[in-house]
Amino acid sequence: MSKNVKQIALVVGVLILVNIIGAKLYKRFDLTQDHRYTLSEATKNIINDVDSPVLIDVFLEGEGFPSEFRKLQAETKQLLDELYAENSNIKYNFINPLENEANRDKVIQQLNDRGMTPMQLTVQENGKSSQEIIFPWALASYNNTTVKIPLVKNKLGASQQDLVSNSVQHLEYAFADGLNKLVYPKRKKIAVLKGNGELENKYIADFVTTLRDYYFIAPFTLDSVELAPRKTLKALNAYDLIIAAKPTEAFSEKEKFVLDQYTMNGGKSLWLIDAVAMEKDSLYNAEGRSIALARDLNLTDLFFKYGVRINPVLVSTPYSAPITLAMGEGSNAQFQNLRWPYSPLVNPENHHPIVNNINLIKFDFANPIDTLKNNLKKTILLESAKLSKLEGTPKEISLDIVTKDPDPKQFINGSQPLAVLVEGVFTSAYKNRLKPFKLDSEKETGSLAKIIVVSDGDLIKNDVIKNIPQELGFDRWTGQLFGNKEFLLNTVNYLLDDNGLINIRTKEIKVPFLNHEKIAESKLSWQLLNTLLPLGLLAIFGIAFNYIRKKKYSA
Repeated sequence: MSKNVKQIALVVGVLILVNIIGAKLYKRFDLTQDHRYTLSEATKNIINDVDSPVLIDVFLEGEGFPSEFRKLQAETKQLLDELYAENSNIKYNFINPLENEANRDKVIQQLNDRGMTPMQLTVQENGKSSQEIIFPWALASYNNTTVKIPLVKNKLGASQQDLVSNSVQHLEYAFADGLNKLVYPKRKKIAVLKGNGELENKYIADFVTTLRDYYFIAPFTLDSVELAPRKTLKALNAYDLIIAAKPTEAFSEKEKFVLDQYTMNGGKSLWLIDAVAMEKDSLYNAEGRSIALARDLNLTDLFFKYGVRINPVLVSTPYSAPITLAMGEGSNAQFQNLRWPYSPLVNPENHHPIVNNINLIKFDFANPIDTLKNNLKKTILLESAKLSKLEGTPKEISLDIVTKDPDPKQFINGSQPLAVLVEGVFTSAYKNRLKPFKLDSEKETGSLAKIIVVSDGDLIKNDVIKNIPQELGFDRWTGQLFGNKEFLLNTVNYLLDDNGLINIRTKEIKVPFLNHEKIAESKLSWQLLNTLLPLGLLAIFGIAFNYIRKKKYSA
């Protein structure tokens, strides 16, 4: 008896010891093949700097969710559990914003006003379809500041399964980006260049507004170079990044030298350049045509030294966004979306963090970029479809082309680079050359720097309706939202990223889904199988048991 008591006491003592050790040495294990539940170091660094409660309200709650979005709901909860396990200051709630039918319309309007647009989903259950509205958003609050976090990653033409798969892959970056804005104050400064015929403020308003969530941003005019070049360079060096949004007037040698020395000092830059002067608005005349001409910005030698060249020719492709024209006369006129080969659509296939898992990007009158050999690393971020054609300038562009079917045999020039990232230690374009003015600390070999060159100035241009800037990338005629803003925001984040946050975007997660059509077709078969198979096995067992019993006792 005493021996049994000792054994029981030993077992109880071991269990208590194991529980104490388990409480002290808490550890989570991620056994998934794609390590989906392992937080990146960049995310952990942000989370570990949270020193007071962060409250996250997630609006993925409600009845009638499609099974795909229940998957997104579960993955979001799992990710938030991982954030909480890393830092207990992370608190979260799942909320159904449309739970109260009485104020449903009011809540939808309030969320819309805060920039959280709803999604209308098709729910297929038991072979029947219905429509549901959800708000795939979260609100994160920290120290009296609130940011909204998008949970769905849209992509043109994607099915609901693809939509959810893309969104799950984007989840960690979405929450890390939101927390980054809450935890860290704005530090970096961006200069938007002015003085060379760049886009007016109203045409870049949406992107500038988006950037203000992350960075300090201000216009910078290069006109003062002529009178005080050294002072201008010193002022420009105070900025971490410069953006040239579609300049249309040539740069002087003094202006170029200032920009060159800015790069030599480690400054980053985003160039959105048109090497061909052609605007879609210039076609809306009685003849419906205009002439595309080469545009000389006096930047060729600067870019050449940096390893890129924008050619003054046009890229056309049948894989493009349509043009909307009024067809008919007077009151009978109707707007129609027609083929337009000069608006290439680019579906990024590169897995670079800037372009990984983003929507189609729309160009207008884009030009091909050549990459030249030097010591700098070059990455082609965006390129046109394989069926592309190069058209030289000067060239007459006519709206009559919308009436003609494209001949695939003419598009023989292959994919053309339209956006290139250049990284490394740059060599001055003015090395061994006569300088426009003297500097006390002139550099012929620079510090580590990055530039991105995009061969379309309109990529950053938002529409303006009744003097109100629209969302960048939104096409009001087709209702499509292209990925222009996300691409540009990613480029800026990459150029200025000092904590590796943008690299989270390269994380690949595979989400398995059930086939609803097969489920509906074979539902009855599986129901019968699950009902009859246990009964059949039980009957076989009973018969076998009785047979063995009778045989045993009859003997």
